[in-house]
Amino acid sequence: MKLNSLLLMSRLVKKSPSVCTDLPLSSSDVCNKLHLMKEFLRSSYGPTARLKQVHNNIGGSVVTSSTSCVLLQAIASSQPIISLIRSSILNHVSRFSDCGLFAAVFCLSLLEQAGQCGLRKNVMIKVNKHLLALCTGYLQQEDCGCKVKLDFCSSQSLITLARSVISSKPTCVLTQPESDHISRLAVQAFLLTVPCNIPDTVRLGRTVTITIEGHSVLKSAVFPGLLLSMPENLCFDSLCSPLLVVLFSISLAGDLSEIGDGRIEMHQGVDVDSQILDQLLELGKQVLKDGVKLFLCQKVIHPVLQHYLRCNGVIVIERLGVSLMEPLIQLTGAQPVATLHATIPSTVYGKVHNVCIRQFGSKTMLHLHPAGETGICSMILCHRNETMLNELKLVCQTTEHVLRLTLREPFALLGGGCTETHLAAYVRHKSKNEVSESTSVLGCSQTEYLLAAEAFCHSLELVATSLEHDGGTSLIDLTHAHHWTLPSDVTEEHLEGVIAPCGCGVVESCQNKTRSYLDTKYAGFSPAPLLTASPLQATVLDSFTAKVNALGVAVETANLVLDVRYVIQDVN
Repeated sequence: MKLNSLLLMSRLVKKSPSVCTDLPLSSSDVCNKLHLMKEFLRSSYGPTARLKQVHNNIGGSVVTSSTSCVLLQAIASSQPIISLIRSSILNHVSRFSDCGLFAAVFCLSLLEQAGQCGLRKNVMIKVNKHLLALCTGYLQQEDCGCKVKLDFCSSQSLITLARSVISSKPTCVLTQPESDHISRLAVQAFLLTVPCNIPDTVRLGRTVTITIEGHSVLKSAVFPGLLLSMPENLCFDSLCSPLLVVLFSISLAGDLSEIGDGRIEMHQGVDVDSQILDQLLELGKQVLKDGVKLFLCQKVIHPVLQHYLRCNGVIVIERLGVSLMEPLIQLTGAQPVATLHATIPSTVYGKVHNVCIRQFGSKTMLHLHPAGETGICSMILCHRNETMLNELKLVCQTTEHVLRLTLREPFALLGGGCTETHLAAYVRHKSKNEVSESTSVLGCSQTEYLLAAEAFCHSLELVATSLEHDGGTSLIDLTHAHHWTLPSDVTEEHLEGVIAPCGCGVVESCQNKTRSYLDTKYAGFSPAPLLTASPLQATVLDSFTAKVNALGVAVETANLVLDVRYVIQDVN
């Protein structure tokens, strides 16, 4: 007994006190980690980004991606400041799906610039808030020079927006025809989920995605209605439409777990299995009497009941899973039945117009055609391997969310870094022209205000330069403040011959315009609007709603980190 007590005491370790870090941003270790995180995410930004493979040092699967939600979920840090930034960006992505890398790079650049300019933290916080309000106010204006109105009379602007989201994810490894094909499918699926007749309460439909590995991306397709995995050897004769549908949300396997909690009393000599099977067959008789032709169940169906129903011409599908229940309810109008011990009322039945069998590679699917407008569609996504297919599915879900955001605010921002350079030029010009008024409100000197404003603008421009990963250089034209990228093999002497369009594709050439390298100082100017007879036709667009929110999240997160005085960390 004494020996056991000694062994137990030898295993006990005295609890260590929590570690308190004063002014964490003054620590070189914290700053180095923030810089490393910034460069890590910068190199993942844009269509030509470098892919990342993240692997936990204690084992587990390897994650390959350049998408913010995947990368940020895969990495972990013991540094609370980094965890705070990571959580903030992931929260934005969970709500808006897009612009996560923009928010992260901009936030981390603001923190780095705050350290380099040497200003008081409270001054940086106040100026950042002021400039954020300046940016969001400008972006909400009708005459904003980097905002375009989406034309819902034509699908072209929606396809451009979808293509911009899809082509920004290099892990998908799409060729130009494949990117165009997926962009059109994404818009088609989005439009199928939007009701044509607007009721008092608008309810958008859903897109159900089915992935097929090992086939060409160009074989991907969208179908109105719902595609369900079909059991083997299922065959049926042509059925008269519409078809009556019943949908069960409980197990029909005959197990007692579905009966509920409480005590079960059984008479001696009673065969419980036979009693439950009789109950299931009574259920089958009722649905046959009511004319049901499609019998669906979220969980398992007893083989005897399946056989009985199929012998009587009913299509039976089990193990649908919880994710398909809501689309099925919306498609068929059926109400899920959650008991087998009561008569099924006729009001819970739903309808489909027709069913047919479709073959996609090795998968055989049952296609349910809706009886009316339901807003439910199915997207078949094909790709060459699992990694690309998983990324493509994630990107298509992001694209669907981005397109839905346009219903609330039918605008988009110019892509390709042009919004960032345009905003930087606008803020730099307004800051210099209104320096006296701003400093009197903020309570700082003009020098402090201008230094903080320059750090803010430089951080915006840094996001634009992050799009280049092949050694090229970034320019800004000093007329419209659009972003241009020059290949690494173009020297300053040959600059006049470059006639490539800007990042967003709106300005065709900077050949006759004064320009400046983004990493050099240039005279402040007010960006001139683009005067065209027709609406701007950009080739690259960004989500307006997502980017405006990302801008706010980046600044607010940076200010929160700047305001941290102490970090108390439990090290046990």
